[in-house]
Amino acid sequence: MTRDDVRQRLADGAVFDTQVIANPANPREWILLFRKEAGRSFFLVDAAEQVESFASLDALILELRGLGIKRVEIQL
Repeated sequence: MTRDDVRQRLADGAVFDTQVIANPANPREWILLFRKEAGRSFFLVDAAEQVESFASLDALILELRGLGIKRVEIQL
């Protein structure tokens, strides 16, 4: 899901189980995973449909706040 998709779905009342996980391709980076009911999962992606990754949790927290996410689980 792109940033705009996340914002729109939140505005429409969607509820996500948001998780921060280590990037499997680079364990020093973090990625966002959104889980919906019925077992569907989505990563935060850019306009080119590439999974977004973050070098620091600080940068990721700023992104979460910008998206309007209020709760998140971090898996170390």
